Amino acid sequence: MSMKKPTTIKIPKGFFFSTAEAAIKKPGRKDFGLIFSKVESAVAGTFTTNTVKAAPVRICRQKIRSGRGQAIVVNSGNANACTGRQGLKDARDIVSTVSDQLGISSSLTYICSTGVIGALLPMQRIIPAVGPLAGGIGKASLEDIAGAIMTTDTFPKMASRQIKINNRQCIMAGVCKGAGMIAPNMATMLCFIITDIAVEKKALHASLKSAVNKSFNRITIDGDMSTNDTALIMANGLAGNQPLTGSSTDFSVFQKALDELTYELSKLIVRDGEGATKLVEILIKNAHTDAEAQKAALAIANSSLVKTAIYGNDANWGRIMAALGYSKAKFDPDKTDIFFNRTQVVKKGVMNNRDKEASEAIKTKELKITADLHAGSASAKVLTCDLTEDYIRINAEYRT
Repeated sequence: MSMKKPTTIKIPKGFFFSTAEAAIKKPGRKDFGLIFSKVESAVAGTFTTNTVKAAPVRICRQKIRSGRGQAIVVNSGNANACTGRQGLKDARDIVSTVSDQLGISSSLTYICSTGVIGALLPMQRIIPAVGPLAGGIGKASLEDIAGAIMTTDTFPKMASRQIKINNRQCIMAGVCKGAGMIAPNMATMLCFIITDIAVEKKALHASLKSAVNKSFNRITIDGDMSTNDTALIMANGLAGNQPLTGSSTDFSVFQKALDELTYELSKLIVRDGEGATKLVEILIKNAHTDAEAQKAALAIANSSLVKTAIYGNDANWGRIMAALGYSKAKFDPDKTDIFFNRTQVVKKGVMNNRDKEASEAIKTKELKITADLHAGSASAKVLTCDLTEDYIRINAEYRT
């Protein structure tokens, strides 16, 4: 799917970046990245709920309990997942080596990986690349980091927000990667958010969890959940504001900015779905409960039949009704309305005789499918995309 060149990204105070080539999967690209704050920061994170967790996820989940950090080291091309004790040792060795080079405690360095599952990291190439990586701090941009973490992504994904906290200008910026193996809890991706806003660690964790639940946990490309999904936020406080707590006057401003930032990043992931040609928003209205609404939205968004129909420009609303029916959401089919963009195709459970208008609506690059269940007042929104031949090709060739 085509994408416009990203607009200028604002960078929070005190953050620096570096990238290096470690030829992790193949030579010829920067596949090793480092995000560094010149001061210790508050850190929060959310991680995959997959029972199979990659070595970096297991390490980060332990570190995050402290709520403190100063650096994030990340590689693409190899997930370091299902690699046993050796994978854990390799991840810890990278953390230790990077930390020594930066002159900080290894407890302050987080590690993330993305790529092929089941292969050991090429440590003979990674460790020698640590020197250039740590030594190059400040020589790369946030966009370089976004590029270094790409796997099947077709463009770097980043966003930023500038807000006022305690009458001080503050910045929040983020990068992410993800194009396939995307499903909620957490969608298969890496996301790194940095800000110069001072935030108390408990409030930071609550804020990130809330934002992720409304963004990265509401996207699906193929219904598959990864072993490496991680979202980390670092807040170094260099904007000089009074540290935010959950009861601070400006906390709602911070939360709104984080919600907007994570939603924008999650939308970029779905827009770049492997082989995708369309961005699709599924909206469930007037469900019995929030949980019922989410069940219904995810059933439609994960339906291969719905997604292939969208790709084929077939306004097949019957597949949507069927998905609603097996979603186990409580609703009465005879009261249900369905819309493609603004065109109503189903009224009270039966065809509305607007197939021609629906066929035109489904050809758009951004499609909104709305199902009004008339069963309550709850709603849910999920982002997805169509399913194409290129999705099969990309994944069939992933390890070659």
